[in-house]
Amino acid sequence: MVKIESIEYFRVLPRWLFVKVTDEEGQYGWGESTLEGHTEAVEGTLNALCKRFVGYEADDIEHVWQIAWRLGFYRGGPVFMSAISGIDIALWDLKGRRLGVPVYQLLGGKVRNKLSVYAWIGGDRPGDVEAAGKARLAQGFKAIKMNATEDVNWLDSPNIVDSSVERLKAVKGLGLDAALDFHGRLHKPMAKQLAKALEPHRPLFLEEPLLSEHPESIKQLSDMVSCPIALGERLFSRWDVKRFLEDGSVDVLQPDISHCGGISELRRIASMAETYDVAIAPHCPLGPIALAACMQVDLTTPNFVIQEMSVGIHYNTEAGEYDITSYVKDPSVFDVKDGYVEALTKPGLGIEVDEEVVRRVAQNTPAWQPKEFFGPDGSIREW
Repeated sequence: MVKIESIEYFRVLPRWLFVKVTDEEGQYGWGESTLEGHTEAVEGTLNALCKRFVGYEADDIEHVWQIAWRLGFYRGGPVFMSAISGIDIALWDLKGRRLGVPVYQLLGGKVRNKLSVYAWIGGDRPGDVEAAGKARLAQGFKAIKMNATEDVNWLDSPNIVDSSVERLKAVKGLGLDAALDFHGRLHKPMAKQLAKALEPHRPLFLEEPLLSEHPESIKQLSDMVSCPIALGERLFSRWDVKRFLEDGSVDVLQPDISHCGGISELRRIASMAETYDVAIAPHCPLGPIALAACMQVDLTTPNFVIQEMSVGIHYNTEAGEYDITSYVKDPSVFDVKDGYVEALTKPGLGIEVDEEVVRRVAQNTPAWQPKEFFGPDGSIREW
């Protein structure tokens, strides 16, 4: 058996954290541990995990995962699970490359040949969503997601609800399916109003209508409206997901492969969701490695419905030239046609990372900081 020789990580623009695992024969795999706004915390956890796993057998992916999960005593949470995710994804990539097969073959083979995808329009300050929607149509997308609102007070003006409805109508008028991301910004007094107002206009789903720490309120809201309720980017393991499946409050589960424990745990969460008749739409406003890893799981998942991809998202364009195509040697693997991306067929994750670019950019990349939002009275509002 071949042992792990080294584990490295690279902070790159616009806000991503890549992981490279190399075995003693020189084979390698790439993963992604991006946790938006908390890069330095994840790096600290990776420092400890890298020391632990050098010398472990690279093929024993599940053993590595279980060691990371169970032998730390304290477990779970976004920082710890994001660190595990990058190593796990890289080990799957390494194994697929060594065996000469895509990761989906190691997971039992594909159940579809292409993947439905959507892209983001309307950033933290939603502006001209109609023009942005037309641009996405020209890129080949048939579905988009946008913020439902700007930052909102606990109880705010009803005009905020009206403007959200108008933006949804404008985008749907272009022929696009549109998901609305509440982004956990709203509290119950506003979320109830907005969900009911949007319901007649049939959004694709309502994402994070309330923060996941309020499961009882999410259940109440889910019972109020017919719109599909989506959440999951801030759930970090199958144990976090369990209660939302059991109480029937979620229709579309959105685990993030870089936050929830990598390919290994996303696969398990998807299987759990299938037993509750819940769809899977992985969260991924992240880099190309996370996207490729999601796609490998999507191809094998019966209850998969649609994949988020971050091409051209405002977080990327704010960083200048760096997007999901900047770090891969063949950007065409992410081409969108008629709302779909074709299956990745090359070994491992199916992409070839441009390591020269990664190492060059990593030399001077600062840690990305979350946005700050404050109301007119100076009080903080949810990002």
